[in-house]
Amino acid sequence: MTAYVHLPWSVSELEPRASAFTSIELTNILNVMTLQNLPLGNESRITKVGGNGGLRQHFLDMGVIPGASVKKIKLAPMGDPMEIEIHGYELTLRLEDAAKIEVEDLKNLSEGKDSKTASSVSLGSVTNLSDKTSSSHPGLGEEGNFHEKATENPLPDGTILRFALVGNQNSGKTTLFNQLTGSNQHVGNFPGVTVDRKSGEIRGNKNTLVTDLPGIYSMSPYSSEELISRDFVLNEKPHGIINIVDATNIERNLYLTMQLLELNIPMVIALNMMDEVSGNGGSIDVNKMEKLLGVPVVPISASKNQGVDELVKHAIHVAHFQETPLRQDFCDENEKGGSVHRALHAVFHLIQDHAERSGIPLRFAASKLLEDDKRILYKLDLDVNEKEILEHIALQMEKERELDRSAAMADMRFSFIQKVCDSCVKKPHESKERLRSQKLDRVFTGKFTAIPVFVAVMAAVFFLTFNVIGAFLQSLLERGIESLTELADSGLSSLGTNEVLHGLIIDGIFSGVGSVLSFLPIIVTLFFFLSILEDSGYIARVAFVMDTLLRKIGLSGRSIVPLLIGFGCTVPAVMSTRILPSERDRKMTILLTPFMSCTAKLPIYAFFVSAFFPNHGGLIMTGLYLLGILAGILVALLYRKTLFRGEPVPFVMELPNYRLPSARNVAQLLWEKAKDFLERAFTVIFVATIVVWFLQSFDLHLNLVEDSSMSILAKLAGLIEPLFRPIGLGDWRICTSLISGVMAKESVVSTLEILFSDGVASALSSASAMSLLVFSLLYTPCIAAISSVKRELGAKWALSLVIWQCAVAWIFAFAVNLICAVILPAFL
Repeated sequence: MTAYVHLPWSVSELEPRASAFTSIELTNILNVMTLQNLPLGNESRITKVGGNGGLRQHFLDMGVIPGASVKKIKLAPMGDPMEIEIHGYELTLRLEDAAKIEVEDLKNLSEGKDSKTASSVSLGSVTNLSDKTSSSHPGLGEEGNFHEKATENPLPDGTILRFALVGNQNSGKTTLFNQLTGSNQHVGNFPGVTVDRKSGEIRGNKNTLVTDLPGIYSMSPYSSEELISRDFVLNEKPHGIINIVDATNIERNLYLTMQLLELNIPMVIALNMMDEVSGNGGSIDVNKMEKLLGVPVVPISASKNQGVDELVKHAIHVAHFQETPLRQDFCDENEKGGSVHRALHAVFHLIQDHAERSGIPLRFAASKLLEDDKRILYKLDLDVNEKEILEHIALQMEKERELDRSAAMADMRFSFIQKVCDSCVKKPHESKERLRSQKLDRVFTGKFTAIPVFVAVMAAVFFLTFNVIGAFLQSLLERGIESLTELADSGLSSLGTNEVLHGLIIDGIFSGVGSVLSFLPIIVTLFFFLSILEDSGYIARVAFVMDTLLRKIGLSGRSIVPLLIGFGCTVPAVMSTRILPSERDRKMTILLTPFMSCTAKLPIYAFFVSAFFPNHGGLIMTGLYLLGILAGILVALLYRKTLFRGEPVPFVMELPNYRLPSARNVAQLLWEKAKDFLERAFTVIFVATIVVWFLQSFDLHLNLVEDSSMSILAKLAGLIEPLFRPIGLGDWRICTSLISGVMAKESVVSTLEILFSDGVASALSSASAMSLLVFSLLYTPCIAAISSVKRELGAKWALSLVIWQCAVAWIFAFAVNLICAVILPAFL
């Protein structure tokens, strides 16, 4: 058996002395037992958490603290990252970060050693209360016995009660928001679905406004969307907080709850997924939990709309009467001499006047200062002497507590959470959802099966979309549109309609808009499959599996989520980069999302494939998607060597249980995408179609032309035609269609239908058609996507992206045109 020696310094403290080694190499050289070299399946106790900065604080907030029990579950197929079980949930992290967490393997401890003699008790278990006397407690939708005490100065009647809906990622916030407001916000089964705040009135309750905030694990923000949540609660000062807690993962969720209580804002706790807890043999004594936490606690099931009415009743009551939490102090005064308790009260006296001036709750401000929160320190504006006193207080606490300041504060909170769970929670047996997830993960994240399964899944999605379901539905819709066009044409002719108006309606609107509408089934079908993958929890596993590959091009595994969303639409993909905690990774991922072929380009592909390559549709479509990915990889490698030097952000992510996709969620997403497509078809594309028809039908003197080459459009497009001639697209009509695609990609097809009355096949060769497909794949995204980039990164980045994408598209199209001119004739 290997002997592990604990040195008087940690790996993180040794690194400055031996910068030539990585943290993993150091731990191997010094033979220190760390989470990285813990054998698979072994359970251990954390003894020290190394590292520094935001990542270390994030680990502490997630429960990775000295004394916590942790079990190493599995490695990703490529050996990195790894998955651990802690506090009853699964967390992923890289081996490099795991090497900074020192542990003692419980299997290697000497026999007879009482684990309770460790510096902290194991926080990974919840005591079974079968032998405890438990008071009766409410079920779903039943009232607890929390007795609210009305304030003397309730808010005036008619005041709009503003609520913040706050909770951990993937805890059901958006589902509850939809139940509260009747909204139809998209719900997914991976962390980071909500990346912006959304507001709505609570149904049946006028003068209320609830805001759904991005998921946050603690009030120490680790990523930009978490900062949105904290700033909203601190700066907007809502009248009440609805804190949604995942009852199946209560220990980790209550960590945020304790910090919210410190804000001294009226609050109600929604224990979500209580149906799963009770269904697996567990229970929670709500009455006792209310007494311990000092706020109303309501058991609910947001997905089944159970208990929501009771939650609304309590939330409105505490907000109207401004009933603040009855408890904010969670310190154990006997723990290590009450060092944390004394430190907090010393800081109270030091910063009280600063906290009042800055509008930050005193208890919250003191806690964050002891955690070394730089943002709060800046807002409080302490002078030099006060900062020195604060540092002395923190150092004395560290000395007495025998933990660094951040770990001491995290340990204080988790120790109280442990007491709450011991008193109130009857631990359920291992849930069927988790057992099911473990079985599925043997295939979906298995060492030899994960990558082949991912390739097979995506290939099946594209095949069913472009060759089977989507193609069949598209052909039906095309026939319907053709019949309607013929009926309208004959009707207008029989009425003797003016020639110009007749041309506008048939050649302009029906040919342009109608051709785009026929691709609606393909778009809806692709989103159907993407929604299934997202809602089931599979996309989170893809991030886990692909992290090693993405690191090679300078990204984190979490970037896979925005990139996969990019196959649907670039706009939400750009917004979803807010789940990335690193500004470097955010910028790099945003600049790569346009290389993922969005569904708006599908009409272009389908149009040219049917015209030039009817027998090779699936091959061409798959090749285009792979080419976009390849181009993105090459550009990412270039970015890593130039604009974005350095390493990607650490990969820390919770893997949710697999869940059966909700029919309501899938149908809702499909309706939203179909509605969005139809709105664009009858607004942007409709207007663009009319404009293009007008410009190609009249000359500069507004005379109707018989030959469109003499039109206004031909004159304008002729100015840029020389740029497209080397890539085989030296036709003013092609140039015009590509320009219209900047407004909306679907407009390329509608423009071509208008300009090529005799069919586009007569003007292009197969090589030119392939060149146009490649250029359409890679050139600048649409106006909506450019606007989203501008909102996230600024005007300079957005403009640079447009120019860069067009340059890359031209280079690839030039190469493809040369190659295809030689290969395609023999191939076809």
